[in-house]
Amino acid sequence: MVQKEQFEGYPLKVEYSLTDKGKRMLNVIVTMQEIGIELMKEDGKEEKAMLKPRERQGIKAFWFSTNTSSNKVKFFRENPKASIYFMDRRFFRGVSLTGTVEVLETSEAKERIWREGDTMYYKGGVTDPDYCVLKFTAIKGRYYSNFHSEDFEI
Repeated sequence: MVQKEQFEGYPLKVEYSLTDKGKRMLNVIVTMQEIGIELMKEDGKEEKAMLKPRERQGIKAFWFSTNTSSNKVKFFRENPKASIYFMDRRFFRGVSLTGTVEVLETSEAKERIWREGDTMYYKGGVTDPDYCVLKFTAIKGRYYSNFHSEDFEI
């Protein structure tokens, strides 16, 4: 998925880039047809929520907006384990990322992903107490394509 190239000389120079397979995987994420986030409950059950990321940092971090009063926020405060998945049914390919979720309620986090029109959901604006940010940080993943899968570390 990721290739590393080291160059001779001083100072040490290393470059990382995506392989062709990594580029295809990133394309799935960018063109996301279906997006979901799963809460890993303590009792072994999973609960899914469909949320579109507001922002992402490569495949390592994703930011979502949601209601502070939602069940998913309650669950993530108790157990931060989660996975997100991106699927393109047209080509039977997808990416599943496993990691953790932080519930962020700082002004900086809220302003970072606030969009025009969000007052439709959060009447009090960016300072609405029922508006918060979920930051998902990926640890590992699995890429699916053509009935094959490959695990990778992030």
